[in-house]
Amino acid sequence: MGEDGTPRTPVTYDSCAHVEGPFYHGTRTALEVGVELVPGHGSNYHAGRVSNHLYFSALEETAAWGAELASALAGGEGRGHIYVVEPLGPFEDDPNVTDKRFPGNPTQSYRTRHAVRIVAELDDWQGHDPEVLRGMLDHLAQLREQGLDVIED
Repeated sequence: MGEDGTPRTPVTYDSCAHVEGPFYHGTRTALEVGVELVPGHGSNYHAGRVSNHLYFSALEETAAWGAELASALAGGEGRGHIYVVEPLGPFEDDPNVTDKRFPGNPTQSYRTRHAVRIVAELDDWQGHDPEVLRGMLDHLAQLREQGLDVIED
């Protein structure tokens, strides 16, 4: 069920046209408008791991988590970057959060094996309070210690 109690239509590669943006991608990397991001590069969240998908969200807050966590996990200073992106191919619900951690897809998180194009950068996005971010990083470290930080990619 969707958050409003209506039946939720899962987003799949064959059924994604009904999902409208804008879409956001959070990362630690400074990029230029017009760049096309493609899968097959290092993960923002696991050193030494290549990501087979690109992840994005229809929610700015979800992208803020991506930007902040990617920056912090890389040991970088600053809060990262959020880009408005345009998927250049079909996409699906991110199985790492959809129904696995949250019923439905309240984070409006998606992934694709296709490129996404950066169409703008958000400069005025709202980050999380430092103690909230620290709590999330501590939780991720705990999951990692327990071997439970598995990402289905």
